[in-house]
Amino acid sequence: MMMFIQVNAQPLKVGVAGLNHDHALGLMGQYKRGEVNIIGIAEPDAQLAEKYKKRFQLPESIFYKSVDEMLQHIKPDAVLAYNAIADHLAVVAACAPKGISVMVEKPLATTVEDANKMAVLANKYHIKVLTNYETTWYPSNQQIYKMVNEENITGHIRKMIVHMGHQGPKEIGCSKEFLSWLTDPVKNGGGALIDFGCYGANLMTWMMKNKEPLSVTAITKHIKPEAYPFVDDDATILLEYPDATGIIEASWNWTFGIKDLEVFGEKSYLHALNANTLQRRDTVDYYNLSVQKAVYSDNLTYLADVLRGKIQPDNDLSSLDNNLIVVRILSAARESARTGRTILLNKK
Repeated sequence: MMMFIQVNAQPLKVGVAGLNHDHALGLMGQYKRGEVNIIGIAEPDAQLAEKYKKRFQLPESIFYKSVDEMLQHIKPDAVLAYNAIADHLAVVAACAPKGISVMVEKPLATTVEDANKMAVLANKYHIKVLTNYETTWYPSNQQIYKMVNEENITGHIRKMIVHMGHQGPKEIGCSKEFLSWLTDPVKNGGGALIDFGCYGANLMTWMMKNKEPLSVTAITKHIKPEAYPFVDDDATILLEYPDATGIIEASWNWTFGIKDLEVFGEKSYLHALNANTLQRRDTVDYYNLSVQKAVYSDNLTYLADVLRGKIQPDNDLSSLDNNLIVVRILSAARESARTGRTILLNKK
């Protein structure tokens, strides 16, 4: 659990690997607010690079064609990856021998093989490989974890339910560069199952203190084949633990955007409806809880404290240990949906 006091420090100097993930727009907002110092951007698409240069008044001098070229000219504190998930391994492979830590956008990898290779590189070169999720910085989620795993408000977890998704990436106006790989079964690893299933797998692994589920069962649907011909657009994933069950509902077919977390315990029920709304129910009535400010509210302050040794990310939502399990869950879910079988993970 992240429980350290933050102190003011100089913004991190970062390199950026790719701009074809629309979450890079959030990074540009952080840059404009002076929260990060971008000293290099590796983007091979000249038109995309030019679009970012003009929109955010970025100097020509910080742009490079590849991560390797970028790292020949700059020495960043870390590299942030905003490219296709299948390309995350290449970013880590370029950075690790130079001792440069990497934070990728969720999820860590498309395959267990790639994830394991990243872990080998991280251990060999003593770097951090972290994964950024929007829901990591929700104060409501941080409070649920504390209430369940530190204050024992709920007793043992019996069931967790996560709803994640929106109307669909095309429907909400994602860029063509983002869509080009987000809807590609190789570059993204799947559709809604990967894009939104990863949030639930990440949160549930964290709530269960990095305990891997015994088995994974998944069903995917292809509700809008005309919009998403090559990947699923709806997934339901069932995680079975010895004494608990997790249900992840991931979809590009919601009528609205949703990212919530429900935890049913022996004694109490908690529901984070969004980042700042938390409800509790013990018997009959629901009541709203006052949501406390989270220690870390964004990826950059967290990353800075990890790199400066103020916190160890061993069990955090961004940690490598957690996200190796996430990739195993997603890979098993994909296989379950393909074969119609339950996939066993942990036989202990």
